[in-house]
Amino acid sequence: MSSFLSQYGLRLSTKEFKTVDWAEFSALLSGLSADTALGKVVAIRSETDQETIKRFSSYQRKIYDDWRTKQSERMTEEEYAAEMRKLEASLFSLLS
Repeated sequence: MSSFLSQYGLRLSTKEFKTVDWAEFSALLSGLSADTALGKVVAIRSETDQETIKRFSSYQRKIYDDWRTKQSERMTEEEYAAEMRKLEASLFSLLS
């Protein structure tokens, strides 16, 4: 990934990198700057500020929506119900 190369100078396809354990890889991944391509996608996917989300471009909105859809497919029925209750409360507060 070019994001790892540009930020850390690391190529993921090298023999040396294959020895990196999950904890170290995860730390490197979460430390990626929003200035990198992957960092931008991670920032979009993890955005929670509704005002920022409202200002997303159509491309950013697609990334955000696709991720949310994928995450919702992994939810249990109980988690889904809890998220729906949050959504209903949010919509109710907007309409009140």
